[in-house]
Amino acid sequence: MYSREVRARPHSWAEHRRLHHPAWTYPFHAVEWVWQWTAWYLGRWAFLEVLEYMGSLSVLVAVVFYFADSGNRVKQRHYQAWQVINTAQGKGGSGGRIEALQELNADQVPLVGLDVSDAFLMGVQLPKAELLRANLSAADLRRSDFSESSLEYANLASANFRNANLRKTNFRNADLSDTDLTGADLTGADLAGADLSTADLNGIQWRGLHSVEKTNFYGVQNPPAGFLEWALKNGAISTKPDSAR
Repeated sequence: MYSREVRARPHSWAEHRRLHHPAWTYPFHAVEWVWQWTAWYLGRWAFLEVLEYMGSLSVLVAVVFYFADSGNRVKQRHYQAWQVINTAQGKGGSGGRIEALQELNADQVPLVGLDVSDAFLMGVQLPKAELLRANLSAADLRRSDFSESSLEYANLASANFRNANLRKTNFRNADLSDTDLTGADLTGADLAGADLSTADLNGIQWRGLHSVEKTNFYGVQNPPAGFLEWALKNGAISTKPDSAR
């Protein structure tokens, strides 16, 4: 709330001039005296006080409308992100999809059924993403982060997951055939029912895997020492897939 200052009536010019010496400063004091009288007259106008209150009110209204429209702005941002992803579908390269995907995931938008096959998405950060039945086949996902994400029933065939963070990722019933998992961290991952036939497992961090029950490790390449023996003892299988027969 405004607290208006009650200005004292300025001195007359004769009084003002007597209060200021020397004489060579009179021109400067004259200008000051004119502004003092101007401010005094304007300060008596109720109209200006109303304008001040209206200015404050307009700011308040603008703030209210800004927050009231925030939902529409978020929807518009999501629409634009999906447009980028869908426009680049089936094309190589990133095409802005890395930023679009990360923005959607940061806003906790489900990415169920996403199709980014053959895309260049190296370094994409999608922790805790919902990617049920997504198609990331043949995508370049080196040094990516899918930790704690759900890739259940996803098509990840021939994808490149080199040095990716796949800690506690849900790969249940996913197709990981012929994938490159070299150096990937699979600590706590759930591979139950997944197909990892002919996948490259060189240097994977596998200790602490959540489940490998019915996971198919047929023809895997470069498995770490002791891994296959452990997996087969814990419910994994090694069966030639129908497509390879």
